[in-house]
Amino acid sequence: MTTALYLSHPEVRIDPVVPVPQWGLSAVGRARVEAIRHRAWLRAIERIVSSDEDKAQETAQLIGDAIGVPVEVAPDMGENDRSATGFLPPDEFEATADAFFAAPDTPVRGWETARAAQARIVAATRDVLTGHEARPTLFVGHGGVGTLLACAIRGQAINRAHDQGNTPGANPRGGNVHGFATDMSEALFGWRPMEEL
Repeated sequence: MTTALYLSHPEVRIDPVVPVPQWGLSAVGRARVEAIRHRAWLRAIERIVSSDEDKAQETAQLIGDAIGVPVEVAPDMGENDRSATGFLPPDEFEATADAFFAAPDTPVRGWETARAAQARIVAATRDVLTGHEARPTLFVGHGGVGTLLACAIRGQAINRAHDQGNTPGANPRGGNVHGFATDMSEALFGWRPMEEL
């Protein structure tokens, strides 16, 4: 069985006046990626596919440069579309994210629905993996759609209980990995910190 890994970007540099998709990694997030980019589990990767958001591409490029694998960019792998609200203060964001997962068919505050975001990330992942020889692949993306992808592969209902911030042992600030078969037939493991693989 060939393995695909989904890595959520770690800590970002929050700037309320910059659109969220254009946020980059914070110094802490970048240092975390630099600390793991030569690990054995990454040396086995033969293909890297990133969301088109800056923080994901920055994460992917740091890893790709370290292991000599070019980064492909897949625009449909971005985080759920939250442009209707843009930046939200942390408490307000968490409450809105709770509602996003709790009512997956409702466009909470104008956000893309969880159901639509899940359909998009599943289709984009399948599109990347279909029609190619199975190779160990690293997807670099986001906690929200990464959770929705994991729920779909596991056959679980959409629920924030499966999010990286609610997974025991995972880092609530991101930089977690979950694994699945490249044919998307089964999940191999749930969210865990990238430092612990």
